[in-house]
Amino acid sequence: MLAMTILLEQVLSGWKWRQILFELKPIPTLRLTGALLAGYGANALVPLGISPLVRSWIIARLETPKMGTVLTTTVLSRFVAGVAFALFAGVVAVGGKIPRVEGNLALGLSVAGALNLLLFGGLLWALFRFRAVFAREGPLVCRIFDRVAVVLRLDGPDLRLSLCDGVIWPRSAIRRMKVILAAVVSKLVAATHFVWAGLAVGVVLSPFDYLFLMVFAGFAMVLSRFVRVPGGFVIGAGFALQILGVAPENALLMTLFNYMMSIITVVGIGLIILWRSGLDIRRARQEAQNAK
Repeated sequence: MLAMTILLEQVLSGWKWRQILFELKPIPTLRLTGALLAGYGANALVPLGISPLVRSWIIARLETPKMGTVLTTTVLSRFVAGVAFALFAGVVAVGGKIPRVEGNLALGLSVAGALNLLLFGGLLWALFRFRAVFAREGPLVCRIFDRVAVVLRLDGPDLRLSLCDGVIWPRSAIRRMKVILAAVVSKLVAATHFVWAGLAVGVVLSPFDYLFLMVFAGFAMVLSRFVRVPGGFVIGAGFALQILGVAPENALLMTLFNYMMSIITVVGIGLIILWRSGLDIRRARQEAQNAK
């Protein structure tokens, strides 16, 4: 069940991405999910945050949209997920029974959730607000972007236009609701990971405790990336489980079950998809050369 819910979370993310991309081209959910997994696989090999580039690269090779356009839609999907996560942090801080530790943990979660909401909400607003400006030739930021693109041997104006083409939002109200629904449900599914890991060692917590675990471990993982400390999820989840009263041995087992199963399913399947995608691309290039 843990492996199934981990994969279900990725399928929901792929379904959410499909709703955003639908205005450009209706792409099957499983294909988008495969690209998401391949991105995680590539990031495990080269831990430099290249997963959005890999996802965009795969979809751009298999479908019509340009890579820059697809890349922007992945950013939009991530920002929507960030807003949903911030709302869950607010729910946990206001309505959950936060464990009592030194300091005001509820206040900390509230502030972190508010900052998260302002960050991702503000970035979403900025994308749509300045999309038209970024597509012009005159503004200073556009000229700087084009000069950097020349250094990287890229076509700056074409890349800017393709990036702006990806700043889209579903026209249909139903699809907009689907984007929001997928973002919310995927976070609920993520919270159930600790349910199945806990049942494996005989630990049962309250529903709000699982939401607290998801939020606390998520913030710990993000914070660890900023301060360059590896294993943020493991440290955060282990600490959260112990302040919830779980024995250290069971807390460690639950955290490792979650962590290792994520690597086996998400990263393992992602590496296979990435490998297959590479083979398909080389075969396509060879066929194109033979056709000439």
